[in-house]
Amino acid sequence: MRIGIGSDIHRLAGGRPLMIGGIEIPSEKGEAAHSDGDVLIHAIIDAILGATASGDIGALYPDTSPETEGMDSAMMLGSVIRDTGVRIINLDTTVNLEKPKLRPYIEAIRTRLSAITGIPVRNISVKAKTAEGLGPIGEGLAVSAEAVVLVE
Repeated sequence: MRIGIGSDIHRLAGGRPLMIGGIEIPSEKGEAAHSDGDVLIHAIIDAILGATASGDIGALYPDTSPETEGMDSAMMLGSVIRDTGVRIINLDTTVNLEKPKLRPYIEAIRTRLSAITGIPVRNISVKAKTAEGLGPIGEGLAVSAEAVVLVE
């Protein structure tokens, strides 16, 4: 058994979809990113890569590569799971976003992550936090996520 920790942060910008855990969340702003910018999936990928001492997401999917432009983060996660050969035991995550509120979407995110990873929903935790108006997240300028994964 091995444990990995991952995190990601992206600026928010108008005219972009807000992707969280493979689900498009209705919002005026979305992640400004080279790929689809899904901070939650990116944090999970980095956690898996950390648990397997396999580098980080930027090494596998560089933001300078034309092949990764607009790439679906769910596809990235599926590839990382296959390539590392891990079996995920459980996943604990937190998304930090001022608005919109994520509570109405938590179960859909957990279900989507279960479909991508192949682990039961009961082994996936997704929590949502605000920054109480503080810093770039609290000012609505950014979104971040953290993930801890136990793999075998």
